[in-house]
Amino acid sequence: MTAPKLLAGALLLLSSFSAFGQARRLRDENSVGWYVYEGDHSLGPRWTVHTEYQWRRTGFIQDWQQSLARLGAGYQLRPRVKLGGGYTHLTTHVYGAYPTAETGSPFPEHRAYEDVSLSDTLGRLTLDHRVRLEQRWIGQLADGRGRAVQSWEYQSRVRYQLAATLPLRGPRVEAGEWYLTAFDELFISFGRNVGASVFNQNRIAGGLGYQVQDNFRLELQYLNQITQHAAPEPVSGLPVFEFNHGFRFGVSYDLTLVK
Repeated sequence: MTAPKLLAGALLLLSSFSAFGQARRLRDENSVGWYVYEGDHSLGPRWTVHTEYQWRRTGFIQDWQQSLARLGAGYQLRPRVKLGGGYTHLTTHVYGAYPTAETGSPFPEHRAYEDVSLSDTLGRLTLDHRVRLEQRWIGQLADGRGRAVQSWEYQSRVRYQLAATLPLRGPRVEAGEWYLTAFDELFISFGRNVGASVFNQNRIAGGLGYQVQDNFRLELQYLNQITQHAAPEPVSGLPVFEFNHGFRFGVSYDLTLVK
């Protein structure tokens, strides 16, 4: 068989697999707006308290997607290495064509997390790597009982984020200056309760930031999120993938609590 025929056969096989893959999953597209507050408040030369709240909406701002509150602590192990950990509370609301809130009511989730962050520079570009482990307790609701939790399902997840910052003026970002910002974060589930949904989600974002003061900055980014639901759609039995796109508006404000 000649090389062109082999190439044509390979392309036909790949297109067949692609069409099969597309036919064997359900696609759910949503427009989202995430409004985020973060603050790392100093307790001295090494310790910080992390506070965070995310108001996640669909229709950009019209309806609830999720509510996330996080409280944690950080320890500066080395000038470039930081350790962290804490607690997250998440509420997922009913949204999209194939909502994960199958009973029609929002459901809660409790998380513990531990992470390590590494910062580096390449010329004017600042890179931040973060690996985070999460222990998740997801509330299982009973039909007809509103938001009452009948049991908790445990899952584990690992996340890797690569973030980049590029000042638009000067070697480093300073007060009163604009900068470019971007990140990509991959979520992988593992453990006995995960099943076939090992890939959990991926987020990629990029946009513009403004350093108002040394401890205060604003960011507006385009956000694209791909999420695989943990359970298949109950009627068809097919996996559900969300393709959410929109924006992320972030406010970061750091305080010195102890000098």
